[in-house]
Amino acid sequence: MFLRDSWLCAHWAWQSSRSCLVVLALLLLHTSDLEGRKSHQFVWKTGHWGRCIGDCGSSGVQSRVVWCVHSEGWTTHHSNCEQSDRPDSQRSCFKICDWHLELFEWEVSEWHMCVLVPFAHGEVKPRTSECVTAQHGLQHRSVQCIQKLNRTVVASEICEHFIPQPPMEQACLIPCPRDCVVSQFSSWSVCRRQCGKHLQHRTRSVIAPPLYGGAKCPNLTESRTCNGFISCSHGEEEYTYSLKVGSWSKCRLPHLKEMNMIGRTMLDFSSDSTERSTFKLQVVENVQNFHRFKLHLSSKSLDIEIGYQTRQVRCTRRDGKNVMLSLCVQEATPLTFQSCVMPKDCETSDWSSWSSCSKTCHSGDLSPGFRSRTRNITHIAVGAGKECPEAEERETCNIGGGGRLHPCPRYSWKTSEWKECDVSLLLEQQDPQHQKRTALCGGGIQVREVYCAQSTWDEMHKSKEVTRPVENKLCLAPAPPSSQLCNIPCPPECLVSSWLAWGPCIHENCQDTQGKKGFKMRERRVIVEPVGTSGGCPHLIESVPCENPACYQWIILEGVCLPYNGICGLGTRMLHAECKNYMGEDVSSDFCSELPSPSGTTVCEMPCGRDCVVTQWSQWSSCSHSCSGKNTEGRQSRTRSILALPGEGGSACPPSHALQEYRLCNDHSCNQLYWETSAWSPCSENTLVTALNATINWNGEATCGVGIQTRKIFCVKNNSGQVPAKRCPESIRPETVRPCLLPCKKDCVVTPFSEWTSCPTVCQNGNSTTTKQSRYRIIIRDAVNGGQECPDTLFEERECEDIPLCPVYSWKIHKWSQCVLVPDSIRQGMLGVNEPCGRGLQWRAVTCVMESNHSVDVGECLKWAEPMPSLVQECLIPCKDDCTFSPWSKFPSCSSDCGSRRTRRRTLTGRSKKRDKCQNTELYPQVETEQCPCSIFTTQPHGNWSECIVSVRKTELQLEARLRGHAKECGEGVRFRSLACYDKTGRFVEPSHCNHSGYVEEPCLVPCPFDCKLSDWSAWAPCSTTCGTGVRIRSRWLKEKPYNGGRPCPKLDPKNQVYESIPCYSECNQYSWETEPWSPCEINSEQNSLHCGEGIQTRKIRCVNTTEDGGGETVANTLCNQSEIPLDTQKCTLYCPSECVVSEWGHWSQCPQPCDPNVMQTRTRQVLRSPLNPKTCPEDSQMWPCVLNQNCFQYRYNITDWSTCQLSENAICGEGIKNRLLSCVRSDGKTVNMNYCEQLNLEKPSKMITRCLVECVVNCQLSEWSAWSECSRSCGLSGQMLRTRSVVMQAQGEGRLCPAELTQYRSCAAKPCYSWVLGEWSPCRVEGGHCGDGIQVRNLTCMVHDGSLSAASRQVESALCGDLPSKDSVFQLPCSVPCPGDCHLTEWSKWSSCELTCIDGRSFEAMGRQSRSRTFIIQSFENQDSCPEQELETRPCSGGKCYNYVWKTSLWQDNERTVWCQRSDGVNVTGGCSIQTQPTTTRHCNPVCRKPFSYCTQSGVCGCERGYTEIMRSDGFLDYCMKIPGSEDKKADVKTNAAKNKPINSKMHDIFKGWSIQPFNPDGKLKIWVYGVSAGGFLIIVSLIFTSYLLCKKPKQQQHSPPQQKCLTLAYDGDVDM
Repeated sequence: MFLRDSWLCAHWAWQSSRSCLVVLALLLLHTSDLEGRKSHQFVWKTGHWGRCIGDCGSSGVQSRVVWCVHSEGWTTHHSNCEQSDRPDSQRSCFKICDWHLELFEWEVSEWHMCVLVPFAHGEVKPRTSECVTAQHGLQHRSVQCIQKLNRTVVASEICEHFIPQPPMEQACLIPCPRDCVVSQFSSWSVCRRQCGKHLQHRTRSVIAPPLYGGAKCPNLTESRTCNGFISCSHGEEEYTYSLKVGSWSKCRLPHLKEMNMIGRTMLDFSSDSTERSTFKLQVVENVQNFHRFKLHLSSKSLDIEIGYQTRQVRCTRRDGKNVMLSLCVQEATPLTFQSCVMPKDCETSDWSSWSSCSKTCHSGDLSPGFRSRTRNITHIAVGAGKECPEAEERETCNIGGGGRLHPCPRYSWKTSEWKECDVSLLLEQQDPQHQKRTALCGGGIQVREVYCAQSTWDEMHKSKEVTRPVENKLCLAPAPPSSQLCNIPCPPECLVSSWLAWGPCIHENCQDTQGKKGFKMRERRVIVEPVGTSGGCPHLIESVPCENPACYQWIILEGVCLPYNGICGLGTRMLHAECKNYMGEDVSSDFCSELPSPSGTTVCEMPCGRDCVVTQWSQWSSCSHSCSGKNTEGRQSRTRSILALPGEGGSACPPSHALQEYRLCNDHSCNQLYWETSAWSPCSENTLVTALNATINWNGEATCGVGIQTRKIFCVKNNSGQVPAKRCPESIRPETVRPCLLPCKKDCVVTPFSEWTSCPTVCQNGNSTTTKQSRYRIIIRDAVNGGQECPDTLFEERECEDIPLCPVYSWKIHKWSQCVLVPDSIRQGMLGVNEPCGRGLQWRAVTCVMESNHSVDVGECLKWAEPMPSLVQECLIPCKDDCTFSPWSKFPSCSSDCGSRRTRRRTLTGRSKKRDKCQNTELYPQVETEQCPCSIFTTQPHGNWSECIVSVRKTELQLEARLRGHAKECGEGVRFRSLACYDKTGRFVEPSHCNHSGYVEEPCLVPCPFDCKLSDWSAWAPCSTTCGTGVRIRSRWLKEKPYNGGRPCPKLDPKNQVYESIPCYSECNQYSWETEPWSPCEINSEQNSLHCGEGIQTRKIRCVNTTEDGGGETVANTLCNQSEIPLDTQKCTLYCPSECVVSEWGHWSQCPQPCDPNVMQTRTRQVLRSPLNPKTCPEDSQMWPCVLNQNCFQYRYNITDWSTCQLSENAICGEGIKNRLLSCVRSDGKTVNMNYCEQLNLEKPSKMITRCLVECVVNCQLSEWSAWSECSRSCGLSGQMLRTRSVVMQAQGEGRLCPAELTQYRSCAAKPCYSWVLGEWSPCRVEGGHCGDGIQVRNLTCMVHDGSLSAASRQVESALCGDLPSKDSVFQLPCSVPCPGDCHLTEWSKWSSCELTCIDGRSFEAMGRQSRSRTFIIQSFENQDSCPEQELETRPCSGGKCYNYVWKTSLWQDNERTVWCQRSDGVNVTGGCSIQTQPTTTRHCNPVCRKPFSYCTQSGVCGCERGYTEIMRSDGFLDYCMKIPGSEDKKADVKTNAAKNKPINSKMHDIFKGWSIQPFNPDGKLKIWVYGVSAGGFLIIVSLIFTSYLLCKKPKQQQHSPPQQKCLTLAYDGDVDM
């Protein structure tokens, strides 16, 4: 029970706590989830870095976007990501500018060795065991962006901005390993026919070195003992002996202990010899000071010590062993001692402190600065001491700069203001011979100064600050242009219409009508307005005085005549008066109140039925003259005609003179008056508007104030000049004052003076010219509008002060000392030499002194003076046995030129005459010869002619100065060719020997380019229309075609002409038809007795010029509108008495605008005479619908196309104008007077004229030629000089293009080249011995040549070549001559042919390889251990070939053959062929022939010996050999292998070889006797068969046959059952 309750309690506790644990677990999971979500689900993301912005260089800034994203990809707030892990959003960068291209470049190394492609995990792929052709690999190389100046590495992004980065790796192939390839052995050397043992050798050379891990080269030499040992006879030595000379020991001074070695013995340096040589040394007191002296060259004394050096001399046997010296005794024993200079190294002072860095500021180009330090030479090198090191050291400093340095000043190009536009420069290009024109305008060229100046950091705020100019090289960016095209505005041109008709006589001022003075006026209008102001137009109003002026007048309108009786006869007519002004406009009647109104009635008469009827008066004709003078007056006329004749009792017709009336018109004078104005004066100040200038703006812009312009006006009388102003109408008086914008005063602006040019920092020679320094300033802006003028001084110069003069240092040479020999104590102990003579050394003091002879430090002379003279030289103290000679005689003068030779002599003196060795002229020559100098010289031209150098005369220089860079390019010039001077022997000599400058010149001509030439423009043709707009044309034609690169012609028509057209306008009433009155109506009286009815009337018509200039003159009818020509004949009606008479039709009424066909047009006529029967009168009105283009017309403005760009007569290019014209066009297309459109108030286009630009044709402008450069070579025939020019202004439009060649070359004067030529090294020469250490020497010869590679050199005097080389190693080298028995190296073999590394016959590399080798020669097997290693050299070569190596074999001979490797060019080699494919040299049968009587045949199978036949198994192998029966007769051997392939070693074969029957010829064909034997054998067989048949035939009666017998065969067939 207790247990059960306990279990229940525990169970309940677990159940109740389990829920709490679950809740707690969930809370923990949620918390961890939140933490994990925050730390793992949100990450930072970054965008790409943006472009580097900011200033050029390392101060740029790069930015990128940084944001926080959820792991699922959506963007969230930044706070969700860990802030400490946030990437940077900005970083510093290098801002790359275009000018950085010149500072940085990619540096690419050579490709490294090709290596096998590694596996993915990085391990190197092993090479396969069998290589067929090649394996794939990779090549790497380093690529880095560097700065050109100091070759420092910078970020790759800088170079990538301009050029993509070159690849850093590429695929490659690794060829199979190639073993060393050597040639075949040479033949064995010849054995010497001497007694004793000798060796012979043979060698071979390396053809191709081992590559790609191939086997090393084998031994290149083989040695063996000669056959046939020859024993030495009595008295003949087996060995030969040689005197071997050792190398010189180091130079040393004699020590005191060596001086005490008196009576002691010393070995003769032979290890095998027991012979001793003794010598004695005598003590020399004060030995420490013997052979020592001091040269006081500087503050520290220069010690030169003369010591001695020795060398060993041994006697060696042919087998290499040393023996006694007595065995090698010879007449001349080599010296074993000599004097020498104790070596002492060059000594220098400590380095000075580093100079200040040349870069003191930080710039964006990363260029470093430099600093240097120096040290002085305190002791020069003596003897074999170390030479002096460099005395100056330089290193970079302040690379990059960083924040330690302040920013460097920046430099940028500055420009002055443009100068005034100059049109004459372009005009001179068009026609250099042009005459001076006035008032030039249009396109021109203007120039400005371009200079480099320092830019300030706050330049943006002080952009107008003027800074001092600096050197142009400091500005790295391209310079701005110094010239440009410009334009000078041409005076405006104004086109006006013809004068209109004179107006009425009116008061000068209609508001003030007092007085009787009046004016008549006429106007003309502007057709084409000028661009800009209208000041260029002529006067538009003219006036003439007149009497009785009236501004207003009554105009009377008459009504219809109303007869009193209502039918005919007398009656009344109403008069209606209207007040109109002088313009014809209706005004109030109050203006006409001065005169009574004429309105009312007047008496009139209506013709009755039998009265005469006449028409109304016609309109007054136009006035015959525009003005009246003494001999002319204007007249007008009007007419009327008879319509009906009178009847009986009716009123008669008026007489003929009453049918026409005349009146005077235009009675005013012909001297018109008009106002003429002068040009506006410049804008000037006015006290009246001074107060306004403080606040006024002009066109919304602040100005320098408002002033006034004035002009004068004059009243001018036509053809008479100026008249009093009161005679011209005051109402149209032009204004004389107008406001204007005051131009600002501008002072001259100049830059500050530049820095003084630097004076020389190094010292100058005392005889040099005075050095000056200068400075300059540049005019930025010229003074205008009364500003302060520019200063006169723009360039200043002064002499440099305190320039140090270079001190003049020189070497002071003292006398040579006495000849110093090896100390006696050393010399007397060597081989018994006792006499103090022979070669020694002597010294001298050399000091450095100034001009004042004051000694200075030796370093000064080393720096400023000539090379230091030698301090020590060899000397000779003659011995008693030496040969002595007299001095050389002088060379005699030459009798002929350099083809002959001259000699000089010397003779033996004293005892030397009796010595035999002195008689040897090879050792002691007594005669010397030399070539005679040449005195005859010839010249020979060399090379091609130079380009034609155009000469410039002084007059042309002035023109070029004006053109500022337009250099002369064509015309007469000179071309040069170099002349070489040669002597009679053909040796090249100085040109001064030939008395010329080294050139020959001749005139030449550079053809000038000729531009296309056209004629001048023709006059403008008349307008193509007489009414409205048309076209005027002018043309010019081709005069000369272009050639030699001249400007091309414009596009021409087939007639070689070019046209220009402009729109034109003709007044429509300029020419009009004028008609005379109709003649009376003529009735044919023959057919009509009443003289009435229909008839014909005529009139005269003519075309007249209605303009003022025309004066009504009759012109050709073609000038008038042909469609409006009036009729000159018409039908008429002369009414009979009592008929109804009507007037002519009146004008049609106006149709509405626009035309409406529903509206009717009407016209009327009146009854002039009523008939007796009123019903007989015709209709008095007519109606017609307003139909478009029939009786109703609409009007519109027509606008022409823009004209071509028109220039002023004084301009050749630049700004011009183009215009278009208006005309009034009727709806049917007919051009009518402008009044039709103006009356309708139609809208006109706003812009009828505009500016345009005619491109200026500018030839390429070049700078002047620079001075000729120095010659490219100091001597020879191939030297050239050059001069250059640059492009000042590129060609514009169709101007002449810039030439491609901006550089000219000419040959230099031909001067001979002198140089030291080293000869070939002589064979190694051992002084006084047979072998050992010696020297090789070569001669140094002064040669003359012409500087070309293929030139032949000739020997000349040594003085022409100057100083000799200072290095002794140039003339001699140590060498060694092997002694007999020594193992030594051979000479180098010849270079092998150039071989390429190829794969499958294709070149694997661009360059091939050549090899050479040398090997050792063994002369004694005992010394072979001391032999040197064989040597191999390889060098690259071009033009190589691909070679293949294949195995070659000989024919089998006794189962053996020779196998060798052969190169594809037929050379037999060792190596190169694959070992795996090497053919066998011995042939074996498989399986081995072990059967009795069997052997291995030539074909590699087992066969049987002679007398045995092969029994073969079914698998084709030999089973056994069976003896052939009767083989003793040697006749049964027919089918055996032995018979077919007889063994070579068979003795029977040798015995019977000479006489055995051979069935075959040597060519393999059967012999003739074989055919005969075969035929005979066949017949025998046939006869035997027939005989056998007869013998064996069974009789017929017999039933069984006897046993068949076997036929006999002639040979054994090999069957077993036999």
